[in-house]
Amino acid sequence: MGVDAKTQSPETRLKPLMLRGLDGDARAHAELLSEVSRFLRAYFGRRLGRGQSDCEDLVQEAVLAIHLKRFTYDRAQPFTPWVYAVARYKMIDYLRRSGRRTHIPLDDAGDLFAEESAEEGAVRRDLNTLLSRLPDHQRRLIEDVKITGFTIEEAAAQRGVTAVSLRVMLHRSLKWLGEQVRDED
Repeated sequence: MGVDAKTQSPETRLKPLMLRGLDGDARAHAELLSEVSRFLRAYFGRRLGRGQSDCEDLVQEAVLAIHLKRFTYDRAQPFTPWVYAVARYKMIDYLRRSGRRTHIPLDDAGDLFAEESAEEGAVRRDLNTLLSRLPDHQRRLIEDVKITGFTIEEAAAQRGVTAVSLRVMLHRSLKWLGEQVRDED
């Protein structure tokens, strides 16, 4: 069973692209820059606001810096903190140029690779809150089948039950969640 790229962590997905790019794979390098651009766009957008035209300029500056400074990356180290450092410095440079004074904390390195938009983040939090109301085995079942993308057969085999039993459990869990949402409305 192959791992879907969407379910991989950014580090797991991006570091191999960086390493292949450093080894001369132009296609991998282009894919890396494209992927990183999406994260940078969301990262800068959250900090500057949706109406900021400077966001795209910052994305381009950061992507260019990643491209030009890629040989400074230490292959033995995680990749995503390196990208975060580039993005953070580009943001600080932008704030200095614009005359704004603000504090950018060091402890939000994960923000760069967080959900792509505030709306997606809110949906994820709401979903996590809703799923947390379920018993652990029901929550994991829904996550495996509906979020991670396991087939009914894969999830059933993982739990040691038949596909029919798993479908019944999944149906009951989703029905209960649906009732919870309706009750809140």
